[in-house]
Amino acid sequence: MVDKAAGKRGKAGKIALISTALVFMALFLLLPLIIVFTQALSAGFGAYFSSIADPNVQSAIWMTLIIAAITVPANLVFGICASWCIGRFAFPGRNLLITLIDLPFSISPVIAGLLEVLLFGLNGLLGAWLSAHNIQIIFALPGMVLATIFVTFPFVAREVIPLVQEQGNEEEEAAVTLGANFWQIFLHVSLPKIRWGLLYGVLLCNARAMGEFGAVSVVSGKVFGETDTLSLAVESLYGSYEVQAAFAVASLLALLALVTLVAKSVVEFLVRDELAAMKRKRTA
Repeated sequence: MVDKAAGKRGKAGKIALISTALVFMALFLLLPLIIVFTQALSAGFGAYFSSIADPNVQSAIWMTLIIAAITVPANLVFGICASWCIGRFAFPGRNLLITLIDLPFSISPVIAGLLEVLLFGLNGLLGAWLSAHNIQIIFALPGMVLATIFVTFPFVAREVIPLVQEQGNEEEEAAVTLGANFWQIFLHVSLPKIRWGLLYGVLLCNARAMGEFGAVSVVSGKVFGETDTLSLAVESLYGSYEVQAAFAVASLLALLALVTLVAKSVVEFLVRDELAAMKRKRTA
């Protein structure tokens, strides 16, 4: 009787937890998505595509793509280098490097943008020198790229570092004894073992880069049609009472989020299976 009662309580608790999770997912994930797409299509498909085809929105799309195209490869290179150093070597300042990688997680993006203004702005630390050499960083593409790189650079490194530490270096050592050079070891031994972690980090980095608002809004000047990104365009359109157009642009970001979520789930599945296979191989 006691076991049956305990089993019923356990089943009831399980149902309650699952129900709570489903309710939260419906309220904070599904409902906002439904509202975004409903509002975006409220005036019909013609108005929706007309909003997307607006020259200012097209400029925001291209600006977002350009920033992501620069930011993601830069973070990919940094993530590989940082994970290799941290996972393979012990050196003075290793813990400090790990702390600095996590820094953007603890600093508000707005503060990061403000620090960039204080450094590169006209009255900033390097402002006079930049102005004398006719170099514009703030209120231009370079500043937006730098701000986005800062807020996104932990994503690739933080996904790859645990993989490098988990897999060990036995295969690299074997390749060295066989006469392989650094690049041969990296391309044919090390890189294949972390490819899914790299892809996972790139997906997260790309999604954050395209959706970044706080830091970019500070350094861009938010000139609609010139220094706007998709996220900034949503604010500009909504502030101009162009609600349907604002939701149409927001739907592009929502679609990006959905695609990223699906891709993230696929990569997680592949990473889990590959790590399990490696563990079985190492224990065999």
